[in-house]
Order: sequence, then structure tokens, then C-alpha cells
Amino acid sequence: MKRYFDKKITMIGSSHFLNMRKNYMNIKNLNELDYKVYSQNGEDGIIDYLISQLNIQKPKFIEIGVGDYTEANTRFVFERTSCEGLIVDIIKDFENEVKKNLSIWKGNLKIVEKKIDPQNLISTLKDKNFYDKIDLFSLDIDGYDYWVLKELPKNFCKILVAEFNPYFGSELQITVPFKKDFNRSNYHFSNLCFGASLKAIIKLLEEKNLKFIGTNLFRNNAFFIDKNYQDKLSIEIPSDDNLKLYTDAKFRESRDAKNRLNLIDPEKILSEIKDCEVVDLSGSGEKLKKIKDLISLEE
Repeated sequence: MKRYFDKKITMIGSSHFLNMRKNYMNIKNLNELDYKVYSQNGEDGIIDYLISQLNIQKPKFIEIGVGDYTEANTRFVFERTSCEGLIVDIIKDFENEVKKNLSIWKGNLKIVEKKIDPQNLISTLKDKNFYDKIDLFSLDIDGYDYWVLKELPKNFCKILVAEFNPYFGSELQITVPFKKDFNRSNYHFSNLCFGASLKAIIKLLEEKNLKFIGTNLFRNNAFFIDKNYQDKLSIEIPSDDNLKLYTDAKFRESRDAKNRLNLIDPEKILSEIKDCEVVDLSGSGEKLKKIKDLISLEE
């Protein structure tokens, strides 16, 4: 029964995008494109726009952090285009869990059960022949994402999707420190101190020839494009100097010390995690500081 409904969902998504593509040249903002088929939020719509505008027929993709692939940024791409992809996650019996949700015969999908970190990223990609000619790269590991992205070579992919922490605000250029056993729930009970700020990721990827072009409406996934292709897009490229619009997240997922959902208002989150240590990337070098020593940047 689940396969039947998934097939219907794919058909509805395909029909939606066939209609949307007629109007893609009139789109001015990524937020107009938010649409969920299998992605967690509206990433499917944005990704379809980007691969369509870049005229990518069968995207070669990598997605790290996909769960059981029920909800993922690349699943609809795979279902629709019968392309080549690599997905990586640490869930137990990963390949069999994916097979429950997907007809993997539809394309060449490599499924790797592994915990990716900065030290094994490149060797893993090379081992699976996913180190060059990458069209789409997506990363969401709720932790040391910044340090993984830092290992990517320049000009690695045409499109990149990276989760960021909107609670860090628009001005702080910070990330959690790299710890191999990092767990966002253990790092702070609130579950809110993880990943990197949007500004930190933008500055990092700028060095890799990737241009920030916007976020999803949920304000937790940032989109980047190889600078050589940005002229192919109809959208207005946002200024890196005014990021507040893109960090204005309203969703509430905070926990109290007993792991109960307590729904802290977004504007109070920095105060909640003020004693957490983060790496300040704003100056020369990388300096470990507590958030409370940096909050003045947001006031």
C-alpha cells in the first residue's frame, strides 16, 4: 500500500513541476518555489528549479544524512530521472531500510552505511567514484556540518544544499567545534546548539566558488550554486550583507533538561544556549568562545 501511495505522490509532484517549469523564467525569489514531494520541507521545488535552469537532465548527486530516505532532498530527483546517486547515513541496516521505501532498480543508487566526518569524507567519495562531475550535493548531519564542508575541494559541484542553524542569527560567524562523537542533544539539552550559522557557511563556500542564492521558507537549508552558472538563473541573487531575512525561523523544537518539548520563542534561544562553546570564525583564525561572549554582535 505504501508503494502505491508513493507512486501517486511522485506522479502529483511530476505534474506540479511540469506546470511550474513554464513559469520558471519569471521567478525572482527561491521562496516562490518551495514545494514538498519527499523533502522534509520545500526543498524539492527549489531543487527542481535549479536543475531545470541549469539544464541538468540526469543529476549525479550525493546526499549525506538522509534517514531511511522517506524524506530526503534527492529522493524525488532519483524517482523522476532514474539517475546516479550516493546516499550516506548511519542508521542500522541502512540499505534494507532504504529498500523498504524505494525501488532502487530505477537508477544507479549507491547506499553507504557510515558516519561521515571531515577525516573520511574525501576517501569515501573517491572510493564510490563520486568525487568529480557532481551536479547536486546535500548535507544534513545536525552537527559538525561546517567541518565536513570545509573538506570539499573548490568547484566540487554545481548545486549545494547545506543545513544551517538559524538560531545563531544573521551576524554571528560561528560553528560548533569538531568532535567526532558530537550529538546535538548531548551538547546542550535544548537541542539547539548544533551546526553552523548561515554567515559562517556562506563565507566558507565563497572560497569554493559557490554563491549563496537563498534558503527554503523554513529557514534551515541554504542553497548555493557554482558561480559559473548563476547567470542562468532568473532569481535575484541576495546580498550577503543582509541575511536577517534568511535566518528568521519561527519553528520551535527546543527541549528542557528532562527532554520535554518546551517551545522557547526563537528570540530567546541565544540566551538559552549562552554558555555553549562555539568556534568564532569572524577574525583571523578559529577561536573557541562561549556564545554569551558573542551575543553583543546580535544586539
